[in-house]
Amino acid sequence: MATSSSGLTFKLHPLVIVNISDHHTRVKSQSQPPPHTCHHQQDDNSSSSSSTNPPSNRVFGCVIGVQRGRTVEIFNSFELLYDPVTNSLDRGFLEKKQELYKKVFPNFYVLGWYSTGADAEESDMQIHKALMDINESPVYVLLNPLINHSQKDLPVTIYESEMHVIDGIPQLIFVRSSYTIETVEAERISVDHVAHLKPSDGGSAATQLAAHLTGIHSAIKMLNSRIRVLHHYLNAMQNGEIPVENSLLRQVSSLLRRLPAIESQKFQDDFLMEYNDTLLISYLAMFTDCSSTMNDLVDKINVAYERVSRRGGRTAFI
Repeated sequence: MATSSSGLTFKLHPLVIVNISDHHTRVKSQSQPPPHTCHHQQDDNSSSSSSTNPPSNRVFGCVIGVQRGRTVEIFNSFELLYDPVTNSLDRGFLEKKQELYKKVFPNFYVLGWYSTGADAEESDMQIHKALMDINESPVYVLLNPLINHSQKDLPVTIYESEMHVIDGIPQLIFVRSSYTIETVEAERISVDHVAHLKPSDGGSAATQLAAHLTGIHSAIKMLNSRIRVLHHYLNAMQNGEIPVENSLLRQVSSLLRRLPAIESQKFQDDFLMEYNDTLLISYLAMFTDCSSTMNDLVDKINVAYERVSRRGGRTAFI
């Protein structure tokens, strides 16, 4: 397959990969037949069994983000309803989701769509063209759900569409585009807790995130100790215990004049955004834990009331 010549730089955030993987996992688990399904009479109905096989577990959705010049940054995604009969997406549902996301993230736009599979299919171009009224040059993010232990790269491919002349006929085809993984601190923390990454030596020590935070903590301690040394030196110079060195004072003054740079409005906005993202992830983790605990409690209550109902008591609680 040809590579893209548009010159765009794509930055993909881990949240998009996690969303697509979670979407595929849920659809696949829900489409599996129950374990008690009867599998006999295969010889008698071999011709009809192929027609009743479940459809492919492909999932579809939209990717959203921002484009600054030639840089396209994909931040998030949401699911879409797909009609396998007409091979099209539910436009009413898409417009509703787009309107809701626009209220929460006014700077995010629909950049394209995503799906799952080993490679782009011919039918995907029909969906791709249908989204061109929303974005004139949509991107196509494809996740390969097949596990390949020998593959070290992420099973994610980003496609663009280009007009090529094939056999004298102009046709719109998919072309591969390179991308990089872009993360913020909140995403690194959440991805680490989801994946439970362990050190390569297989020990039971801290995770890679803990090692990263330990390094940052050591750097801050070293910076604090050096600032204390400089502070004591300036106090001694001010008290006349050591001679005054104007060259050193000029260097200290130049260093201190750089400190107000972090008090800009942009720094405050970026800091508050990172802080709010971290708090949001903490709250979501707390709500998830509370919901799990509540479900366990409800299950225990249902079991207890079911035993009572068998003895002629009350009916089930929930």
